[in-house]
Amino acid sequence: MGLEKHISTFLIVLLSLNSICTVNSMDHADDRDLVEDHDHHYSQQEYGTYGFEAYPSYFRPFEGIKNLDNSARTMIFRRLAASIKTINVLSFGAKGDGSTDDTKAFENAWEEACSSSENVTFIVPQSRSYLLKPLRFSGPCNSNIIKMEIGGTLIASDDRSDYKKDKRHWLRFDSVENLVVEGGGTIDGNGNVWWQNSCKINKNKPCKDAPTALTFYKCTDLVVKNLKIQNAQQIHVSFERCKSVEASKLVVNSPENSPNTDGIHITATQDIHVSTCTIATGDDCISIVSGSKKVRASDITCGPGHGISIGSLGSGNSEAHVSDVVVNRAKLSGTTNGVRIKTWQGGSGSANNIGFKNIEMENVKNPIIIDQNYCDQDEPCQDQSSAVQVKNVVYENIQGTSASTVAIDLECSKSYPCQGIVLENVNLEAANGGNSEAVCKNVDVQNSGNVSPVCPN
Repeated sequence: MGLEKHISTFLIVLLSLNSICTVNSMDHADDRDLVEDHDHHYSQQEYGTYGFEAYPSYFRPFEGIKNLDNSARTMIFRRLAASIKTINVLSFGAKGDGSTDDTKAFENAWEEACSSSENVTFIVPQSRSYLLKPLRFSGPCNSNIIKMEIGGTLIASDDRSDYKKDKRHWLRFDSVENLVVEGGGTIDGNGNVWWQNSCKINKNKPCKDAPTALTFYKCTDLVVKNLKIQNAQQIHVSFERCKSVEASKLVVNSPENSPNTDGIHITATQDIHVSTCTIATGDDCISIVSGSKKVRASDITCGPGHGISIGSLGSGNSEAHVSDVVVNRAKLSGTTNGVRIKTWQGGSGSANNIGFKNIEMENVKNPIIIDQNYCDQDEPCQDQSSAVQVKNVVYENIQGTSASTVAIDLECSKSYPCQGIVLENVNLEAANGGNSEAVCKNVDVQNSGNVSPVCPN
């Protein structure tokens, strides 16, 4: 029975993900062998040579059926495929006309899916638009795997009174294991009414929370792929306290002036790989905040937006920790920042073991920035002696143009200077044809290869 359960999990993922490999859990954090992944071909070379050889292998090929002969595998696959239960929201009363409230139909369909002892394919048919109020897909579920295929468009209610019970979430998956969300459809936060009432747009308005369009909370062994998420009320996609996550082929899009519309937000999440995503927003394309570790982002296209950020960390004198982050192969165009680490004065903890590699910048303000005096509030922030420690950060093979004169801006804390900062083969020219500059405070930078501009002595 145990083997069949694992084979069941593998089969569903195999059918939906073209043999994507299962994700190694945190229980293997002490494993120091870098094992090549069959889909992504990760190797020690990809991480560079500055301490990333200690990264564990996050992805391992499934081995549960390799010793079975072909006839046995065929028999098991047929048996398991026959046990997949299909649930279609139209069968539960969803209209999909874009104006009828389909929330109850989705709730009832999810209840049926989550309570089923069979593996489930949850169908949201294409060529239809489904109007939804705030909706929670709660687990744990009885099914080994639920695959949600969103083919149509999910549209958020723009009646703000619908969010009285929960002002922070629109669609939320809570404590679901072995979940696949895909299908090529669109998730539309219908955020214009929220943006108009934001204090960042209208200073006369009070600052209030707005919903995140799509939240995954305490989900394990999660795959999110091949979706478009647009016009979020605030954050587009948030992974909170999740483990073992694959997020790929996501297109995130909101206007450049939409406030606080982070593309992909990662908080207190471990073992996550974000790949092949195109993100254009009014805030960070990707933001990684406290409690997150073993984070990979690869093949990312970002712009417009605020770049790829670690932080902010340490607000309100809090303790924050982020570690083992690799951003590899990214293109940023016209963003207000490139790759950024931002921390508040007065915080504690660390941002450690971070690599930015193979990144192209085009007309980017602040292409490389560490800001340990970050202050996102109307009143000036007071000087404080404590700070989040930033250490072991490698910038490797970063090329392109800077829209600002200062292309490298490393403003570190006097009390906790940045440690282990490496620039290797970095070349950032001024977009206007002038000379670019580096500003480096309270940091000892190690240069390797061709580096321009360089920190003054």
